[in-house]
Amino acid sequence: MIFIIATVAALLAAALLPVMTSADYLTLVSAHFNQVAASAFFYLIAAFGSAGIAISMYPVMKGSNVSLALGSVIFRAMEAVLYMVAVVNLLSMLKLSQNFTNAGVADRSPLQAIGDSLRNARDLATLTAVFAFSLGAFMYYYLFFQSRLIPRWLSGWGIAAIILMMTACVLALFSGKPVTGYTLLVIPIALQEMVLAVWLIVKGFSPSVNATVHL
Repeated sequence: MIFIIATVAALLAAALLPVMTSADYLTLVSAHFNQVAASAFFYLIAAFGSAGIAISMYPVMKGSNVSLALGSVIFRAMEAVLYMVAVVNLLSMLKLSQNFTNAGVADRSPLQAIGDSLRNARDLATLTAVFAFSLGAFMYYYLFFQSRLIPRWLSGWGIAAIILMMTACVLALFSGKPVTGYTLLVIPIALQEMVLAVWLIVKGFSPSVNATVHL
């Protein structure tokens, strides 16, 4: 269930946020105040969900490989912290945007500079959070693939989808575009985590393997 909550929250947050790459992004943020505030709220849910996923799975995963299980917890906790940093910057930008729209033309230049700094910091925090997510998720999907805690077609799908997500991160890093702009590379992991969530709700981890790793 946490997989579903975290994935849906992240998708809703991205969908609600106005385009932040245009020159008049502060005006757009101010004009869509409630929408941006809702986006920040959903990003917070996604942040807590990210940490909750690794923490909730750790007791099962550590029986197969303690190092990978702990690594996944650390990286997904880093993801959660970075998402919170991005939310703080977004909320600061929200207040700034109102001051920007109410300011005279002569007073807008310094506010624009502050806004640009907040936007850049938010973009960097978000991209780094996705990198952290990718590393943490790769660890537990690799562990799942080795231990057969879930079917190998499902964990293999996760590994392949994470590689695509990492590719999107690298492209975003060098292009300056948001990682969400590479939709075809992002969709596979979003679908996979939803399928994994349904699988775990309906069937759970493999009973025989789960029992073996706890011996």
